Amino acid sequence: MTLLVCVTGRDNRKLMTALRASLPGIAIREWPDAGDLAEIEFVLAWNAPESLWQQLPNLKVVQSFGAGVDGIALSALPADVQVCRIVDPALADDMAEYVLGHVLAHKLRLGLYYRQQQQQLWRPKRASGGNRVGILGLGQLGQVVATKLQRNGFEVLGWSRSEKTIPGIVQFWGRTQLSEFASHCDYLICLLPLTAQTRGILNKSLFEAMPSNGVLINVARGAHLHEADLIDALDTEQIAAATLDVFASEPLATDHAFWHHPKITMTPHVAALTSLKTAVAQIAANMQAMQRGQPLSHCIDLDLGY
Repeated sequence: MTLLVCVTGRDNRKLMTALRASLPGIAIREWPDAGDLAEIEFVLAWNAPESLWQQLPNLKVVQSFGAGVDGIALSALPADVQVCRIVDPALADDMAEYVLGHVLAHKLRLGLYYRQQQQQLWRPKRASGGNRVGILGLGQLGQVVATKLQRNGFEVLGWSRSEKTIPGIVQFWGRTQLSEFASHCDYLICLLPLTAQTRGILNKSLFEAMPSNGVLINVARGAHLHEADLIDALDTEQIAAATLDVFASEPLATDHAFWHHPKITMTPHVAALTSLKTAVAQIAANMQAMQRGQPLSHCIDLDLGY
């Protein structure tokens, strides 16, 4: 029984060391040195080549090395394979603090004052008046973020794929209510999973529905955003500003327009970072559960994609 690590685009030395310490007696290989592919039953994956999956005749479990599963080509997997994700209990609190911090930064005009400082300008203004925060995506992360915002005096609205009832949150759902939802948002936070249905959801029609003082904060995935539509919306003052923590291609190219846009605040995908210790513990637990024929943790619905 073999675990294959196929996590591309990063240095995996600490990950491999931690996995081997947590799973003594288990053969652990790292792509592309996979050895006999017929021995592999469990794959830890992120941005694995799509061609890999059909080469694994005895594959049982694919574990995402992340809170989402958009780094895995789900459509290429055999139907009987289980797909799991990492759930870090601390991640939701980190995300909530990041969102609250950036909402307050926009509300208090901190970016403006920083730019004025560089120019030695003294131009005080009242804080922005908007107090309604809309959250796209009301899963575990979205609900923790909503609670943090409510405790700090913000009115919270939520939009989800299907109808939900969450006390204290004004609810919208489905595509037909998306524009109405956006029209009420002084701050719009994207926390959606990335699926075929949500790809490009932050686009021209959504920005046109938002109020002109609206601020976009994307902490989900870069592919949710139509980048040209955002730049146009900012340049034409359809919306006021944006904070982006995620991008279609990371790290962002040095010649990208986002770097120098005066209405865009960027951070390098740091809103919520999964602890390596937590991730390895969950990977090891699922590997051991598979060996014993027990239920795995944090499995997704392949039909929904999350």
